[in-house]
Amino acid sequence: MPFREINSKMIEAQIGPGQKLFSQRGAMLAYKGDVTFTPNIQGGQGGIASMIGRRVAGEATPLMTVEGSGTVMFGHGGHHIQVIGLTGDTLYVEADRLLAFDGTLQQGTMFMGSQGGVMGMVRGQVTGQGLFTTTLKGHGAVAVMAHGGVIEIPITPQRPVHVDPQAYVAHHGDVRNKLSTALGWRDMVGRGSGEAFQLELSGNGAVYVQASEEKL
Repeated sequence: MPFREINSKMIEAQIGPGQKLFSQRGAMLAYKGDVTFTPNIQGGQGGIASMIGRRVAGEATPLMTVEGSGTVMFGHGGHHIQVIGLTGDTLYVEADRLLAFDGTLQQGTMFMGSQGGVMGMVRGQVTGQGLFTTTLKGHGAVAVMAHGGVIEIPITPQRPVHVDPQAYVAHHGDVRNKLSTALGWRDMVGRGSGEAFQLELSGNGAVYVQASEEKL
């Protein structure tokens, strides 16, 4: 179910019988047709286990199940919106950045410590992104929110990418991440402030970076 970008801060989705999508509560701006919106208490396609994982981490973002036949327009807080298409791979994204996504995608929760060990846990504490992150897997589209627009940077085994953790939005593919320190890195070339940390992503995939270090 593709999303169409109306402008940088609004999208619309066509929905038909037998289809569904999930959206963040409060993200619906307008709709046409016979469309229903139902509070979702089971964490999307991930079911109750996915919901419990996020609630343990205090990161559950309320979702709405959208069904029916019509056109729905979405936006939230005036944030910039990036539509990401998945073709069988997995997207890793913070739950509060999710605006809307295909109901065909399988939703789950990943403990950050499983990528990068202890440093993965440290990353969650330092960046404020939490110890858990949301995963979306399959074929479909995801609309994520960011400050100031988003750029997609390819990641290859020969060219890992280093990102200011506060500017990180999401990544997909077969990617490993770790948080490393670099004294003076932030002060000299980074956009953030405070301790000098950088997020290193390696493997095959892409990372999405926003034009700001501001959290949603």
